[in-house]
Amino acid sequence: MIDATDKARVSAAIRKAEAATAGEIFCVIAQRSGDYRLIPLAWAAGVALFAPLPLIYLAHWSSGAIYLAQLMAFAAVALALSHPALLFRIVPRRTKHEHAHAVALTQFLAQGLHRTEHRTGVLIFASAAERYAEVVADAGINEKVEGDVWNAAIADLTSAVKAGRPADGFVAAIERCGAVLAAHFPPGSLNREELPDKLVEI
Repeated sequence: MIDATDKARVSAAIRKAEAATAGEIFCVIAQRSGDYRLIPLAWAAGVALFAPLPLIYLAHWSSGAIYLAQLMAFAAVALALSHPALLFRIVPRRTKHEHAHAVALTQFLAQGLHRTEHRTGVLIFASAAERYAEVVADAGINEKVEGDVWNAAIADLTSAVKAGRPADGFVAAIERCGAVLAAHFPPGSLNREELPDKLVEI
């Protein structure tokens, strides 16, 4: 999703932002946050449930032929809707965002952002297929910073991911998050490197 040159740009942006704050910034981008396997099956089951009705009343098929047509309708719809181009159109937006939010929280823990000494870790997360972005801040930051402060960074990242420029979005989000962290958590004696300055793809 992001080549080595752009990853280097993101790493440089993190280093620059962290030079002015005791906060720690880490970035993760996911290709997708779920496989949503049950969604095509649910649609296929619905189509297969009603498929026999017109055949019963309009065709003189045997019950076996109608049953076979029902199975074929289920398989065809399930297969067609499993294609990513169609799948992400039928998955409800709320479902996609719930999956992406769950992955963001999992990555926050998996990357160790909750283990910084003063609880000043910030995860900037994006999920490309869901076109979703989120900033997850640790307890030390949440005590001083309201959640809606991150909205501008999220908007920058989301719009860039939609436009196919995720690296630009991460750089912009890092700059905005870095400014917030610098205002509330100046470097002082706390400014030591606890997390790697990089973007991780999952």
